[in-house]
Amino acid sequence: MNQNAEYSAVNDAVRGQFLRRTWAMITPYWRSEEKGRAWLLLAALIGLSLFSVAISVWINHWYKDFYNALEKKDTAAFWQLIGYFGAIAAVAILGAVYRLYLTQMLTIRWRAWLTEKHFARWLADKNYYQLEQGGYTDNPDQRISEDLNNFTSNTLGLGLGLLRNIVSLVSFSIILWGVSGSIEVFGFTIPGYMFWCALVYAGIGSWITHLIGRRLIGLSNQQQRFEADLRFSMVRVRENAESIALYNGVPNENQRLSARFGKVWRNFWDIMKVSKRLTFFTAGYEQIAIIFPFIVAAPRYFAGKIELGELMQINSAFGNVQGNFSWFISAYADLASWRATSDRLLSFHQAMSENEQRAPAIDVRPEGERLVVNDLGMDLADGRHLLTDADMTVEPGQRVMLSGRSGSGKSTLLRAMGHLWPAGHGSIRLPAARYLFLPQKPYLPIGTLKAALSYPQADSVYPPERYAQVLETCRLPHLVGRLDEANHWQRMLSPGEQQRLAFARALLFAPQWLYMDEATSAMDEEDEATLYQALIDELPGLSIVSVGHRSSLKRFHGRHVRIEGGRLQEQLVS
Repeated sequence: MNQNAEYSAVNDAVRGQFLRRTWAMITPYWRSEEKGRAWLLLAALIGLSLFSVAISVWINHWYKDFYNALEKKDTAAFWQLIGYFGAIAAVAILGAVYRLYLTQMLTIRWRAWLTEKHFARWLADKNYYQLEQGGYTDNPDQRISEDLNNFTSNTLGLGLGLLRNIVSLVSFSIILWGVSGSIEVFGFTIPGYMFWCALVYAGIGSWITHLIGRRLIGLSNQQQRFEADLRFSMVRVRENAESIALYNGVPNENQRLSARFGKVWRNFWDIMKVSKRLTFFTAGYEQIAIIFPFIVAAPRYFAGKIELGELMQINSAFGNVQGNFSWFISAYADLASWRATSDRLLSFHQAMSENEQRAPAIDVRPEGERLVVNDLGMDLADGRHLLTDADMTVEPGQRVMLSGRSGSGKSTLLRAMGHLWPAGHGSIRLPAARYLFLPQKPYLPIGTLKAALSYPQADSVYPPERYAQVLETCRLPHLVGRLDEANHWQRMLSPGEQQRLAFARALLFAPQWLYMDEATSAMDEEDEATLYQALIDELPGLSIVSVGHRSSLKRFHGRHVRIEGGRLQEQLVS
């Protein structure tokens, strides 16, 4: 599935049920083992949000008294109200600081919980591998790191902002209704007319804002994807710097990176165009909102029905009511970003769910003491058959070499044994014993050399002297003094050194069954012979299933099986 198809499918699936699916993504944290502290923090934030509304109401009443004191030139009242405002401001600052602090605390705790859950699900059942192979979703690293961060912060920010606006709307609507009076229009008396003016003004503004800015949701979604693709391409250059340099591939890579950035550029220009039109309207809307209440309330003031303080109170109350009604307008860009982030997380969840629900075509499970391949067929994504009706049994202690032409399915057979090949039929019964896979390109995690050697176990599992022993055995004596050095070993070591390090890892791990996929392809024959002999000598009774091309490997295997014409064929041992 390509990326455009993914987003089209996601949009079709999510449309009409977006809020339900997003709610299902929000609620687990609030029912989790952390729910006690989460609800306590949320209650404190709601309390502080309501307190901020109370401060706004407090200041609204202060406006009336303050401007009346100015109109009457009452010096004593003026200075008294200035001191009164200082007390209000001090309390407001304290509330704002702790509202921000507790919001950040709840955000990071929620993000940490979601991140751990996503890590566990992404890594479980080899989801991380299948999603990459199938192309079901782009940049899962960005979705877990950046999108989860944006999702938690925006959800809390928008949710608390909406709550604050609703409470503020109710509070100031009551004030505005009380102070605005009524007006005669075509013989009809309209009570609380300033309230209705604010409602109509904000309603029209919200409708126009949505018409202008609705494209921002899709554009924001694409911008996040294009930015992530660009970052990934640059990481690829860093990871393959030596090969690119030797190929003199700079012009090609420059062209690729420029093409990636071109998508970022063009999409950002589209965002700029929409944002410009939206800002033209919202800026004008906000400027008109400053004078609109004065225009509407001025007739009553000039008629002497209200004083200057009441006019300013009406202006303040109208501004708050209109602003609360206009929350959709002011929050539109954040809502668009939140919707785009949620869509990406929902598509990620959907891809993982589909992968989890997909029943494995090849039945692979640990059982018994032998390796048994029964009626195995393996297919490529385009439907071509690699292997047909294959049967093979490997007894404990046997060493089997798999050979065949390139592309015949040797490595794919090992992937199937490792639960990594989805297409095909039949069954594989792996021995229920300690095993290890050695791929052609070893994985060396960034960290100490000791941690790279002991992977996938912790570096504290083995005694320090054992690390030195296996390095010496595997012809890596120059690395003994660097066991505690942290580095990017996959870049530091040559391919041959990496493969020798993988053999050292196997000697440390001491498996009963070892599956190797051209694990000596980067070594010379002398190193290859030394390392195979070390396995045989130090791990007596070790069972080996090994994929290889070199004839020099045959003497280390008592049994040879060749894949020819889609079938497993036993070969005579010479």
